Amino acid sequence: MNDRYDAGYGGDQYELVGYDEYNQPVYRQVPAQQTQQTQQPPQQQPYDPYGQQQQQGYAYDPYGTGAQQQPPSYDTGAYDTGRQAPQSGYDPYATGTTTAYDPYGQTASSGQQPRVAEQTAYIPQQSGPAEDTEAPKTPETGERDYRTEQFAFVEEPTGDSEDVIDWLNFTENRTERREEAKRRARGRMVALVVVLALVAAGGVGYLWSAGKLPGVSSSGSKAGTATAVGAQNRDVIVVHLHNTSKGGTSSVLLVDNTTLKQGTTVLLPNSLALTDDDGNTTTLAKSVGDDGTSGTVDQLNTVLGTDIEGTWRLDTPYLQNLVDLVGNIDLDTNADVPDPDATKKNAPPLVHKGKDQTLSGKMAVAYATYRAPGEAQNAQLERFGQVMQAVLRQVTSDPTAATTTVQTLAQILDPPLTDKDLGTFLAKLADLAKSGDYKTALLPVQNDGTLTAQASASVVKDILGGTAKSPDESSAVRVAVQNATGVKDDTEKARVVLLNGGFTFLEAGTASGTSATTKITYSDAADKENATEVAKTLGLPTSTVTKGTVSANADVSVILGEDYKPSSS
Repeated sequence: MNDRYDAGYGGDQYELVGYDEYNQPVYRQVPAQQTQQTQQPPQQQPYDPYGQQQQQGYAYDPYGTGAQQQPPSYDTGAYDTGRQAPQSGYDPYATGTTTAYDPYGQTASSGQQPRVAEQTAYIPQQSGPAEDTEAPKTPETGERDYRTEQFAFVEEPTGDSEDVIDWLNFTENRTERREEAKRRARGRMVALVVVLALVAAGGVGYLWSAGKLPGVSSSGSKAGTATAVGAQNRDVIVVHLHNTSKGGTSSVLLVDNTTLKQGTTVLLPNSLALTDDDGNTTTLAKSVGDDGTSGTVDQLNTVLGTDIEGTWRLDTPYLQNLVDLVGNIDLDTNADVPDPDATKKNAPPLVHKGKDQTLSGKMAVAYATYRAPGEAQNAQLERFGQVMQAVLRQVTSDPTAATTTVQTLAQILDPPLTDKDLGTFLAKLADLAKSGDYKTALLPVQNDGTLTAQASASVVKDILGGTAKSPDESSAVRVAVQNATGVKDDTEKARVVLLNGGFTFLEAGTASGTSATTKITYSDAADKENATEVAKTLGLPTSTVTKGTVSANADVSVILGEDYKPSSS
């Protein structure tokens, strides 16, 4: 298609200026004055071998109707595409409203032709022509004839569209920010509630485990602790205090409950019944003297159901050195203790009874081993427990420094316990003793040395996490003892001697009067030998043994007389 074309009527010419949004060509009218100035004389056309080429710028009549051809017009400023220009009245949109084009050549070639409606040229991103595009009037009606091609539909945004979009974006962003702030606030609130719930649950759990929860009885706390004994971890060692000056031993268990963070000293009475390697019934005191430390540990594990990890033999000189190393200890004493080295009869006591008494090493040993006349062995055992807890409060909580303290004692420990093991263990207990999470408990033992249900529940099960297994009573000879000496303390002394001898002690009370001689009787001939052994154990002649009536549930009965001398037994 050419850049422009001559309509052939009235000298109106058009040139191509672009394409619309439907890819259709758009033309504009070339002003008449410009057309006349740019017209040039026709030039000779090149040879057309097929005779089909027409001279550029002339109207072509395909049917030979003789329509007048227009001279060619040239525009020096227009680009020639080499395509034939369309005829006057050509409708590029095929609307069927053309008035001048006659394909059969029947339209007259002379006379005034109506003016073809001009199309407003439009190039995207450019403004249209400034010429008057007013539609021509029709000859019949005299009204203007508006055609579709005269209108250019341009979709232009209004001036306020961008402002509206900006406002919508601002509103949307502000709403999103508000929603995001609300979500963050809800998240913080949920996290705060969860943290408070966890803190409250932890506090309640601690109070419950420690038995300090208000409204819950101590028995309930014990039951809750006993329920979880299988899940608790405990480190246990046994300490045997040997009195090198007066003889005798005192035994305690040091327990570190690492689960509950609780330390305990369990006092073990010397009358505790044990079973030796031969199956015979014996006592704790006799086992320590006869079987040594290793045998005693095995027997304690059997009776208490514990797992003792080591034995610490603490002779009284080492206890004195230990107190001097850690510094003087402070405790509440319950008795005046005389000075064992005093030569005068009315010398002042070495340890005074009272609160917050400060004891040196020598004073601590004297208090730990002191047993007043007529006192039970458990009284002396409780004093030893006081000293041990006071020493732990003075021991450093640093494992390395505590190990150094143990090594400074220059004490040979019984395997498998080592200096490092003992130092680390004492440091842990020291930390619990300083924080107040430490206590002392006495293992309740019956007169015959066996354990009661109360002992099994309060100490063996709760503190040690074991099960009590006292020796069978039928395995030991049961001896019922009645005191007729007039000295109350003789009953306790006889009990200790009999228990250490492997007998089961049964207390028969105190006689209303005194007896000059001791009487030992048996009812069954099979028990004659056992009765003779009881007389030897008590340090009495065998002549005191006779056949007779014995107390109920006893194999041998003993009535202690004035001839009984405990010191000689």
